[in-house]
Amino acid sequence: MTQNSLGATPVNRYESATAWHDVDDYFARHLTPEDPALVAARQSGAETTMPNAEVAPNQGALLGLLAQVVGARRVLEFGTLAGYSTIWLARAVGDHGRVVTLELEEQNAEVARKNFERADLMDRIDVLVGPAGDSAQRLIAEQAEPFDLVFIDADKPSNPAYLAAALQLTESGAVIVIDNVVRNGAVAQVDSDDPRVQGVQAVTRDIAAHPGLDATAIQTVGVKGWDGLIIARRR
Repeated sequence: MTQNSLGATPVNRYESATAWHDVDDYFARHLTPEDPALVAARQSGAETTMPNAEVAPNQGALLGLLAQVVGARRVLEFGTLAGYSTIWLARAVGDHGRVVTLELEEQNAEVARKNFERADLMDRIDVLVGPAGDSAQRLIAEQAEPFDLVFIDADKPSNPAYLAAALQLTESGAVIVIDNVVRNGAVAQVDSDDPRVQGVQAVTRDIAAHPGLDATAIQTVGVKGWDGLIIARRR
């Protein structure tokens, strides 16, 4: 079989969504096994307003590793749902760290609080309920201590506003991660009328135009389908 332009030889048996799941399961078993608190948090996503929207175990572990690499002690999260990714981040910041997570719906916040208590992490997590943009503006008005890492995983049309708020709540060296940016390839459709895709495209342009940001995007396939992340760092 001939090689592709990247020098890799395609193997047809692995070019399927079923195989993506198998690979995620393989690495999760070996590298990022879930403990009972994470399993319960993932399963409780069914009780939220957006079931099955939490990150995959390997993605949660990536967020935790990024927080540790940055040396993050303060993390801001846009979008809580059942708090699955919040648990990964709260564990990463350590006993003296803090995660502030912004959730629109009280129903979701209540599910998340139970998960944080089960994981024995409630003492290092603040859940702010209400529109995330409004909560972020309150943090700005209160001159909140700067955050070391920001994870944006809320309503996609508001991505540009969330990035703008994140830039006001961080300083040099901070990392900003934006989830769900590939959207099954739709991000490359320049004429898309999907407001979620438009939100990703707009925030991508904003990042590219910002003189104080270095960034890249990573495509992912797996149990969450075909998607990806933007990872940006303040200079």
